[in-house]
Amino acid sequence: MKITELYIYPIKSLRPLSVQRARLRREGPEHDRRFMLLKVEADGSHRNIQPVHFPESVLFHQVIEGDSVVVTYRDPSETKKPTPTPEQQGDTAAAALRVPLRPSIEGLTAVDVRLLGSTTTAYRMGEPYDAWFSSRFGYKVILVYIGDRRRPVLAHSPNNNNNNNNNNNNNNNNNNNNNNEKVPRQQRSWLSAITSYVTGSGGEVGEQQRQQQGGEEDFLTFSEAAPFLVTSRASLREVNSRLPQSEDVDMMVFRPNIVVDDDYDHDSRDGNHCDGDDDETPATTESGGGQQQQQRGGQGQTETQAPASPHPKLEAWDEDFWGELGIGGSYRLALTANCARCLSINIDYDTGRPADGERGAVLKKLMGDRRVDSGNRWSPIFGRYAFLLPTSPASDGIDAAARPETMTQGGVVEADVAVGDEVVVTRRISDRDVWSWPKNT
Repeated sequence: MKITELYIYPIKSLRPLSVQRARLRREGPEHDRRFMLLKVEADGSHRNIQPVHFPESVLFHQVIEGDSVVVTYRDPSETKKPTPTPEQQGDTAAAALRVPLRPSIEGLTAVDVRLLGSTTTAYRMGEPYDAWFSSRFGYKVILVYIGDRRRPVLAHSPNNNNNNNNNNNNNNNNNNNNNNEKVPRQQRSWLSAITSYVTGSGGEVGEQQRQQQGGEEDFLTFSEAAPFLVTSRASLREVNSRLPQSEDVDMMVFRPNIVVDDDYDHDSRDGNHCDGDDDETPATTESGGGQQQQQRGGQGQTETQAPASPHPKLEAWDEDFWGELGIGGSYRLALTANCARCLSINIDYDTGRPADGERGAVLKKLMGDRRVDSGNRWSPIFGRYAFLLPTSPASDGIDAAARPETMTQGGVVEADVAVGDEVVVTRRISDRDVWSWPKNT
């Protein structure tokens, strides 16, 4: 496999920015989701602006120029107007908003932000940013910056001591004792995450405390539940096979960071117009000896090593059973949780509204056979949440000679990746992961 696309979202919930190269850090790709927008309600409270509730947010485009992110707004009604004159184009350029990627936080007002029960205190950017966004949304909006703050990971982290036993990705003991555990995997994960949340052990802590804990732990900026989201083009092709050819869904609506695909030629139904499998049909891959090996096992089965076939064709939904990926021969990602989908995948990114026709029913089309996570039983799954792993001996399948020497105190590398980099499944799981992020926080 290889990386086919990389996306970052400097300002959360706006249209994604496609890049050719990205630096992966513990908290996510560099510049990813460092800013977000909040709607100011009549009572003065704040509401997170996310596409599912504010689909018009996808009409804002963002690009990085130098040390700034430049934001422009594309009014859908403007597409029907004549081509602008040079003078009008100048007016459009002047209407762009330039936001510094690393603004000074001195003097900025603190704002509490809560995403999926994981909280932090961010910094309000103030004017002219608030006025610019408010005038285009049509209601009062503020822009906030995470700066030096961080949000705790409440579940599914393979690195944090407070929730590192949450799923079978972290069980590297090739034994058959899963059925004999006193606490079921899902319950154990939930208890661990709740303990972390109540005691504050997984929350926003100072640098001195983090050092006393033995190095860095995983944390979040304004991403939802994990630093990275990995998706597969094979699965997108399967989704588009359910739609009329003229109504293909674009990968951007699934808002991934890393998209992978095989090296085979496929038809045009790839869903890349910008810049499945059901529970009863086991996915198979070609083993090294040419024998078909079922990758979907029953409860209690152990993890299996990835097949040795050099260039297998990527099957739709195979990512459900990826436990770990090696990228570019140097870096590792742990895939620890499934991404449950909502009405945001029905949005037409050209209009900022729910799409017409069958394209506006993508979520419903996935409901029948993609509600495969018992921890999120009402939502279909597309994509996998991931975390950057520390370096480890060459026995993990990654070329030790290719490893970079620079790493943080906690032993985690900053991974420089690019479109075209080779991706290898270095570990598989036999059972799908179960969502265990606390639901009542």
